[in-house]
Amino acid sequence: MFKLTAIINGILIAVMISFNGLLAKQLGNNIALIVIHILGVFTTSIIFIFSRYKYNTIKGLPIYLFIGGAIGIFNISLNNMTINKLGVALTIGLCLLGQLGTSMIIDHYGLFGVNVSKINIKKLTGILIMSIGIVVMITI
Repeated sequence: MFKLTAIINGILIAVMISFNGLLAKQLGNNIALIVIHILGVFTTSIIFIFSRYKYNTIKGLPIYLFIGGAIGIFNISLNNMTINKLGVALTIGLCLLGQLGTSMIIDHYGLFGVNVSKINIKKLTGILIMSIGIVVMITI
């Protein structure tokens, strides 16, 4: 179930990056970021209303847990900048390469409190195969 959910998420990310890049091309990156996040707040509000979700207090949470929101702004901004120059496939391929490398380090050392999952030959082989694919995409 969760593997299918991850695949659906990947599909949505590709579509989202495409639309966000087109919006940034039309409006400029900074205005597009504002529009994207206003729509995100609006959509999240609708989800809260219809799900009747009762949220927990943020009081007492460590401040570093909120860094993801700031990183999300940079993520979307960088995607918007690269999508119109590199295309969707290469942008996502390079992003995935960065994500895989970083996530393997995070998992290996258990950074940020995640469960430890050591780097092994299967993971390294997967990164190598993906890297070869990206090199082929860049050179053709």
